Amino acid sequence: MQVRQVELPDMLEARERRYWAQQALLKKHHKTLVCFTMNIAGPIKNNDGILRGFRLGQRMLTEQLASVGIPVTFQAEITEFTGNEAFYVVEGEPLRVKALTCEIEDNAPVGRLFDMDVLDCDGNQVSRKGLSLSERKCLICGGPAKACSSRRVHTVAELQEKTADILRTTFRKEDSDRVAELAVRSLLYEVATTPKPGLVDRSNSGSHRDMDIFTFMASSAALHPYFAECVEIGMDTAELEPHETMKRLRWAGKQAESAMNRATKGVNTHKGAIFSLGILCGALGRLEVSLWTDTDTVLNECAAMTEGLTAADFTGVTEENAKTVGQRLFLRYGITGVRGQAEEGFPAVKNIGLPTLQKGLDRGHSLNDAGCSALLAILTHTDDTNLIARSDRETQLRVTGEVRELLKAHDGSLPLTELERLDMAFIRQNLSIGGSADLLAMTYFLYFLKENE
Repeated sequence: MQVRQVELPDMLEARERRYWAQQALLKKHHKTLVCFTMNIAGPIKNNDGILRGFRLGQRMLTEQLASVGIPVTFQAEITEFTGNEAFYVVEGEPLRVKALTCEIEDNAPVGRLFDMDVLDCDGNQVSRKGLSLSERKCLICGGPAKACSSRRVHTVAELQEKTADILRTTFRKEDSDRVAELAVRSLLYEVATTPKPGLVDRSNSGSHRDMDIFTFMASSAALHPYFAECVEIGMDTAELEPHETMKRLRWAGKQAESAMNRATKGVNTHKGAIFSLGILCGALGRLEVSLWTDTDTVLNECAAMTEGLTAADFTGVTEENAKTVGQRLFLRYGITGVRGQAEEGFPAVKNIGLPTLQKGLDRGHSLNDAGCSALLAILTHTDDTNLIARSDRETQLRVTGEVRELLKAHDGSLPLTELERLDMAFIRQNLSIGGSADLLAMTYFLYFLKENE
């Protein structure tokens, strides 16, 4: 957005235009009218941040009107360098509508920046006094706003700084909450995708005796604060080198594992997802919101954050001191697992998971069925370390080859009967493809980001 400073004639002209717009709407509709503008001090009345705050206010207003059953019969907006204005013709009694707008202004953290005037059908402005409400409070000191304004108690610079702080704090919470919600939704969709060979789903617990779908639900819910924290870590380190973000994420990840264990009574449901989705959340925090739907940019940021991770984690590891399955697989076969995926920008998600999911949806498949296809496609293009840990390298290669041939024979999408047969075969052999499941959750996450744009 091009930012321009306003002069007094500009503001007078804008007010005149607003007045006549109100009169025209009242004459045409003869109903209650809400006029929404922003309280912005100083010569800059509009920029990207102010406009985003205005959009948030519009959303709050329309959602609250809908929640109490007040229809909006007409809506219009003006976005200029002199500020943002929105007009809503509503089917509601003026005092009831005013009570709703005052509730937004007084309770939303960003509400002090909102100015939601309510006019009755004759053009009379409905006041707060009619609801026995106190005057609007000063942005800075909390005293009566009119008194501070008329006496010019606070400088324009102070008001601008406070406005920017309110917007910054609001967007920080909005963004971190939004990402955390999508991350948790991704985990829930992954566990609900059915049938998944050898994995917990809505039909059974797969090859797992110590967990079921409710264990995964409890774990997913417990991880919401962690995902929000990862976004905020990304925001706080956005100006630093990418590896600094990763360094701080690792401690947060350890705390998240503790939260998972508390929720599941010690069952490891999401350790891999804590790592991979945590990185993705951190990457989103480092980027502008406008870039969140650019999958390449997001995954390249993941790669930058984890550059050199495998070498750093496996330095000095030998057959004698190797403690984890991942360490032993790296030494014996050079398999880098999820670390390698992260360092390369999760190619299994970018090149396999997302295209396969989208292909299934384009064919008219449900998200569940497209997810099943994406899971198996991911399996055939990665070395699933969970599968190897529950069997051996030879079995993993054999099973992966068999699934690849099945997908080829069915044009990439197995029928339900074949998926169920595969599920039973995996259960008999005690096989699980948890690593592929984590990448399916990432696939869902990136898909949801685009869908929720």
